Amino acid sequence: MKLTVVGGGSTYTPELIDGFARLRDTLPITELVLVDPAAERLDLVGGLARRIFAKQDHAGKIVTTTDLDAGVEGADAVLLQLRVGGQAARQQDETWPLECGCVGQETTGAGGLAKALRTVPVVLDIAERVRRTNPDAWIIDFTNPVGIVTRALLQAGHKAVGLCNVAIGFQRKFAGLLGVTPSEVHLDHVGLNHLTWERAVRLGGPEGENVLPRLLAEHGDAIADDLRLPRPVLDRLGVVPSYYLRYFYAHDEVVRELGTKPSRAAEVAAMEKELLDMYGDPALDEKPALLAKRGGAFYSEAAVDLAASLLGGGGSPYQVVNTYNNGTLPFLPDDAVIETQAAVGATGATPLPVAPVDPLYAGLIANVTAYEDLALEAALRGGRDRVFKALLAHPLVGQYAYADGLTDRLIAHNREHLAWA
Repeated sequence: MKLTVVGGGSTYTPELIDGFARLRDTLPITELVLVDPAAERLDLVGGLARRIFAKQDHAGKIVTTTDLDAGVEGADAVLLQLRVGGQAARQQDETWPLECGCVGQETTGAGGLAKALRTVPVVLDIAERVRRTNPDAWIIDFTNPVGIVTRALLQAGHKAVGLCNVAIGFQRKFAGLLGVTPSEVHLDHVGLNHLTWERAVRLGGPEGENVLPRLLAEHGDAIADDLRLPRPVLDRLGVVPSYYLRYFYAHDEVVRELGTKPSRAAEVAAMEKELLDMYGDPALDEKPALLAKRGGAFYSEAAVDLAASLLGGGGSPYQVVNTYNNGTLPFLPDDAVIETQAAVGATGATPLPVAPVDPLYAGLIANVTAYEDLALEAALRGGRDRVFKALLAHPLVGQYAYADGLTDRLIAHNREHLAWA
């Protein structure tokens, strides 16, 4: 089995490598190709990757290359984890929206739109090159904003499934609190990527006992602290929202906070420099503890599980993924991309039936879906008016003066990545 990681020079990659090594019985990789245009980073990451495989007695071969076409040729699955513009672009995404009093964040709001505009054309070019060399390969998208990028891939006819680590993070957290194995925890996870709610936590499968009320009663303070939301909010909602919902539920508070401390991009950039120094140490043969602070917890387990199921292996029968709605949420178009529990196998992902969604959540889901429609249109066709309309539709912007100012700033900061600008 050959698997290719595009963006293999990322500091995330050793987390992925560690998972591939530990879970080799689930996903028996014979060749792993790391593709990245940044040759120096790729050498450092590739060297550590080989040492991790060697330490854990994994017989698979690891290849590094800057040649995308050579890297994806013959791959059974291609995993996308790229960041167009690097951390410098992320730093901009997280700062210039604050000038208009709006959240600066890399996956939602104005910053998330900027990332989508930079990313979608690049991902579609990569996917076309994968299709030319190996049309049967699955594309697993971990590149943010996952919902918009996955929709672009699916609309272009690619064999693609989107993946995020938020759900598996909740699964592992709840399993620890309950004293059970993660495989026993089934989430009623509904919404869009980075806009989801856990409405039930079931033991044993989709029909199992819902223990969410017990979790909230016994561990509500700890869960609320993790989400940085007041405990009474969770009690009143009776659900566990994704931590990204704080940008919506406490927008003004978050904007004030972001204006008083270094950006997350600055923190990550410093962390990445330290990590790359570590990766260059020939004695290092395991992922360093610092990597846990970089983000992407349990990413490797989720990726292995998904790839194994898509490639006919031993992955879990149900997984939280990003895929076409196809009537699952009746208030959304069929071609909207939702994030939900799905049955995953060699033919792809089929969402499980979902109980009716409360208007409190359905309204926001529908609103952000409309924004994603306009964002994808702007990413595919360009133009200032399309950018403005997408921003005006976003519930974190929503006023024409803000949308105008943010449009000008977005274009100014991203001109080198926007062919139409």
